[in-house]
Amino acid sequence: MFQCRHNKILKSNLEKLMAGTWSEISLDGHMCDIFEPSTPSARNQIVIYLHGVHLGRLHDKTVFTDLFERNGLRVICPMTQRSWWTDKICREFSEEYTAEQFLLQFVLPKIADRWSAKPPQIALLGTSMGGQGALRFSYKYPDLFPVVSAISPAIDYQLRMHDGDEVLAAMYEDPEAARQDTALLHIHPLNWPRHQFFCCDPTDKTWFASADRLHMKLYSLGVPHEYDLETSAGGHSFDYYAAMAPRAISFIVDALEQEYVRLPVVDSDS
Repeated sequence: MFQCRHNKILKSNLEKLMAGTWSEISLDGHMCDIFEPSTPSARNQIVIYLHGVHLGRLHDKTVFTDLFERNGLRVICPMTQRSWWTDKICREFSEEYTAEQFLLQFVLPKIADRWSAKPPQIALLGTSMGGQGALRFSYKYPDLFPVVSAISPAIDYQLRMHDGDEVLAAMYEDPEAARQDTALLHIHPLNWPRHQFFCCDPTDKTWFASADRLHMKLYSLGVPHEYDLETSAGGHSFDYYAAMAPRAISFIVDALEQEYVRLPVVDSDS
């Protein structure tokens, strides 16, 4: 019995030593969390995680950390306050550039410099506000972000303006202007991300309708996508995020592998 217990302790200590690590960096004065797995993927695959409106971080979320570690995924988590990951100035984030510009002009170059990675080795993962942001980026820039996985995406964020959201009110003239800038309105019928997954708890009263509407629009356009609008695991909460994390990240891993083996497009004039 003593030997068995001793072996378990040794195994636990070894796993801790082999586990990946979280750290913090600053990009132009804005904090980003970084995860380095103990054994990075041979494909050098990267995930950009977009946080929700409550600015929740993943460094203390074991379920996500374990999945990143198990799959050898390097992760960067930029913090952009309540910007809704838009291309509108959000003063509590920056008065000089938008969250979208920050991602394109600072985060992507940092990934290239730190990890020598570039699209399509990079996937987007987001929850809530970050989920809609991830979808929105992939619809606007499908060649940069062909892989996206969104958990509980808060797509119709213009609804918050009816409840007096002061941050959004400073970014948009009115709710209709915000609606015109949501992920649903950025879908191009002929140019879309090759791999997209989203999910929403059917008891999520605020955001389920827009996720369901997204599925119906993609279906009507013939745009391939994977989705789960049936699993219920706590509504709009981290309990649900944690429950859906294995599928969301498994989708990313499989999609990044497909991108890796995808034949490059050959210029017909060459």
